[in-house]
Amino acid sequence: MPAPDITSLIPIALALGLSLYTRNVIVGLFTGVFVGVLMLNGPNPLTGAGIMVKEHLIPELTDSYNAGVLILLAVIGGFVALVENSGGGTAFAVSINRWVRSRLQAQNAAWVGGIAVFFSDLGTPLIVGPVFRPLMDRLRISRQKLAFIIDSTSAPVAILVPFIGWGVYIMSLIYVEYEALGIPESEFTAFVRAIPFQLYAWLAVMMVPLLTFLRFDFGAMAEAEKVAQRDPDEDSKALAQDKSQIQYQAFTHPNAKPVLVWAPLIVLAVVLGIMLVPLGFPFEQVSGTDFRAGLTTAYLTAAALLIILMAALKVREVLGSIEVFLNGMTGMTLVAVTLLLAWALSDIGRMLGAADYIAAVAQAGLPYWMLPAVAFVLAAIISFATGSSWGTFAIMFPLIIPTAVAIDAPLHVCIGAVLSGGLFGDHSSPISETTILSSTGASCPQIEHFRTQLPYALFNGTISLSAFVVTGVTGSALIILGALAAQIAGLLVIRRMQSPS
Repeated sequence: MPAPDITSLIPIALALGLSLYTRNVIVGLFTGVFVGVLMLNGPNPLTGAGIMVKEHLIPELTDSYNAGVLILLAVIGGFVALVENSGGGTAFAVSINRWVRSRLQAQNAAWVGGIAVFFSDLGTPLIVGPVFRPLMDRLRISRQKLAFIIDSTSAPVAILVPFIGWGVYIMSLIYVEYEALGIPESEFTAFVRAIPFQLYAWLAVMMVPLLTFLRFDFGAMAEAEKVAQRDPDEDSKALAQDKSQIQYQAFTHPNAKPVLVWAPLIVLAVVLGIMLVPLGFPFEQVSGTDFRAGLTTAYLTAAALLIILMAALKVREVLGSIEVFLNGMTGMTLVAVTLLLAWALSDIGRMLGAADYIAAVAQAGLPYWMLPAVAFVLAAIISFATGSSWGTFAIMFPLIIPTAVAIDAPLHVCIGAVLSGGLFGDHSSPISETTILSSTGASCPQIEHFRTQLPYALFNGTISLSAFVVTGVTGSALIILGALAAQIAGLLVIRRMQSPS
């Protein structure tokens, strides 16, 4: 095995550099894996390609743990596609609209609707946005504000849930590093213990009701809200905003009912409980294999129920529903490829000694309490530039987790810092998928959504960074309460500064 030195970072540096340059994480990860194979086995590209496939990609794909993760992600993709194309989400949002009479109620209703569609970060904007858009227009709430609300309840909610695609993906990355380091804790337990340290996610979710109840906005959003509340003629021109903007419409059906959303989710929870509670869940640690098996069974059962309900309500025939489910499974292909390359790059990095080298450098010059803040900043930069939080996690975890163990930094805090930084960068980026879909769902120009949301993201990001400096020393989960208190205090100060003297 090569002695750890700075050259061990070349594959990771290439993966990062090309991901930033091409804004395509798969291109970066593939290049990093290929170059790493050449460094280990010689410069012949044909031989290297064969070794990469035979000794790195195929073993990662056939590993029982990895195969279980990929199967689970495919099943989750099929279930989410079924729910998104059942019309149940739209029916649920419409049922909420019936009691909405004021601006405050409308914004909170959209917030609740976004949280309710927690199972799909990409589906939230395209389900909630189009349904609430006419209501927001009627009550003269800006399209920019609607885009902000659905963006704040998509990825920030999904990243906190361990049993959907986000959680499964993150836990699979954690497992690889834990397995290599011999850490006995399960990846599920690690994820759950890191939830209080996902500071940016909590702040982003809570920002919406706080601004709503405090009845104010700041920055570019305040100007957008003023425009939306002007006289009808001027308001209609402002709401038009961009003739080229796509008016996305969520799937609807006259027979669709809210039961198409809540019934499968209840069955999902019940089946998961039946599978895991006898094993001691949630009071005892459950193995990753049992957890994935339980999740897969629960999602398949929920999908079967949803197919039956849609057929009974005459929303969609059984064969049509199965086709939607299969299409949803194939839609997870890019996620599977990203994971496969991330696993391979992590393995190659260990063979080259990259983690050992970084840990040695960190031990020599980085105080343990600074690692969470450094991880947050680096993850935010990568995510902002690439527009991909998932790709950021794939690059950062193989670096941060071994370093945290080596310098005795608080491990769960560091995991939370990577997740928070990746989400912050994604939330702030004009090229991220969630930014694009949120502006599409709200029929708001993409640049307008970016411009009006950025001050809010920077506000929450600053609080998160400061909190990670503190919790790097204390390691206490109570930091989430301090961060939320700082958020409330900061908003009160800004509102007081904006109030006429």
